[in-house]
Amino acid sequence: MTITEIRERTPALTEALLALWERSVRATHAFLSEEEILRIREYVPEALAQVPCLVIAETAPNRPAAFMGLDGGSLEMLFVDPDNRGQGAGGRLIRWGMERYGLDRVAVNEQNPQAVGFYEHMGFQVCGRTERDEQGGPYPLLHMRLPGARAGEEGT
Repeated sequence: MTITEIRERTPALTEALLALWERSVRATHAFLSEEEILRIREYVPEALAQVPCLVIAETAPNRPAAFMGLDGGSLEMLFVDPDNRGQGAGGRLIRWGMERYGLDRVAVNEQNPQAVGFYEHMGFQVCGRTERDEQGGPYPLLHMRLPGARAGEEGT
């Protein structure tokens, strides 16, 4: 598996990551309705274009297994293709972000217990909670930090 920071975000890459995002969300976000998935899907390409650091894990050239977006030390997104779950792609991306960007905080949907457990396994601890997500949706977020992370900075 190779990990690559993406410099050029081509339309083909955006489409591939959008498809991966949708497969991942459908496999892990049972709390979202079909309408919500389709609504959120509309702004994923913009989020992919705007996140300061986009990193992919590939099993072969042009075969993304997972991707993450970072903004400084904050994990903005992490999605793993369902066919690659449990094979280390997410953990490798998180460790890459920790080593290169000081990744130390994340916000995760409280209604996604597998993701919460994954971040706890990676060393993150809950430090706060909000009733709604960043878009104002009724999806509580847990804000998590690594021990010793900078105080006062919430994950987003």
